[in-house]
Order: sequence, then C-alpha cells, then structure tokens
Amino acid sequence: MRRQWLAGGVVGIVVMLAVTTGLYALMNSRTYQLAGRLVDRVETNEKLVALTFDDGPTERTPEVLRMLADLDVPATFYLVGDDLAEHPEYGAAIAAAGHEIGNHTYSHPRMVLVSGDTVRSEVERTDSEIRRTGYQGAITFRPPYGKKLWALPKYLADHDRTTVTWDVEPDSQGGVTREQIVTDTLANTRPGSIILLHVMYGQESAAAVPGIVTGLRAKGYTFTTFADLVRREHG
Repeated sequence: MRRQWLAGGVVGIVVMLAVTTGLYALMNSRTYQLAGRLVDRVETNEKLVALTFDDGPTERTPEVLRMLADLDVPATFYLVGDDLAEHPEYGAAIAAAGHEIGNHTYSHPRMVLVSGDTVRSEVERTDSEIRRTGYQGAITFRPPYGKKLWALPKYLADHDRTTVTWDVEPDSQGGVTREQIVTDTLANTRPGSIILLHVMYGQESAAAVPGIVTGLRAKGYTFTTFADLVRREHG
C-alpha cells in the first residue's frame, strides 16, 4: 500500500509539472493563443518589415518622431492608456505624423489569471484614449510581456480583435548596446518580420533605430506599418 501511495504521488507530481510547464509555454508563446487571431509575422515574398514600439508615450516621443521623420519610416506604436491620459499631446503627435497606434493595455499588467472584467477595462479604456488622439484606423492589441492565457484571447476573439506579437526582439532582455541591437536585428529579420523595440525608455534602443533602418534598407527591405504588412500578406 505504501508503494502504491508513493507511486501515485510521483505520478501526480509529474502530471502537475507537465501541466505547469505547458501553461507557462502557452502563456509566453509568441505564435499561438487559445482563441482568436494572433500574428507574429506575415508570410510574404516581399522584403517588407514592420517596426513596432512598445510602451509610452513618454517625454521621449518628440525625439522618436523626429528620428522617424528624418528616416522617412512609418512605425506602429503600441501605447499604454495611462500614459496616453497623462500625455495626450504626445499621442496626438503620433497620430498626426501618420503612424499606426495599437493598444498595449491601460496599466501594463501581466494579462494572465485575470477576470473578464479586468480585460474589458484594460482594453476599452485604452481604446478610448487612442481615439482621443485622433487616430481613426483599426486598433490591434499587443499584450504586455507577450503574456496571455484564456480571458484575454477570448475577449479579443469575441470582439474581432487581432493580437500582434513579434518575431524579432533585440532589446527585450535589457542590458544590450546599440551595436548589439542592430546586429541582432539585421541577423534575424526576414520578409514579413515584426520587429519589437522599446524606444520610449531605452536610450540604446532609440539610438539603434537609424542603424537598423540603414542596414535593412541596404539589404533591400522596405518599412511599413503592421496594418499595411497584413494587407500585403502572401505578396
């Protein structure tokens, strides 16, 4: 009887570890979610890439917008509702410059083990702030840290919203130099890639943008917004 109890306990632990590992992988997956549409890159033969920025807007916004104007590059900004409410002029400037704006929640929480009401509040309050910028395009969604389980994907699926992740993330681990960010991006970008950068807080990330743009253009790439990239899928 003791051996049977021990064997049952071992099996239970193994099953629990397997479930936990599976849930962790699902929560962090850049390529899959349980409901709705997720896009981490676009299948295309054209050398098109989308440059996307997470967080903010912050006081660095005017500098970022000037840099993009100088480079003649459109970008997709995934903005935080609380930051938009605090700095409406920065959000309006992003919209006025013709860039795409997406939803990155209101308070930037990890969107796992959250209620449906929490998901609704985080998404819809941010949508309202985005519309106050003057932006009129479709609003896609990017989960903070890329994390999601069930409540978030279900809400997005029920409201015909697209989850946008990425396949190139050269600065997510932090502590990297401008040169490392440029090198990593150039090495890993392919047609249809979605590049994630954190230029609103990372000085090295912002400084890397010109090198990324110059390097990818030398390889024949063209920069576009996420929305345009999806429209040209399979091209």
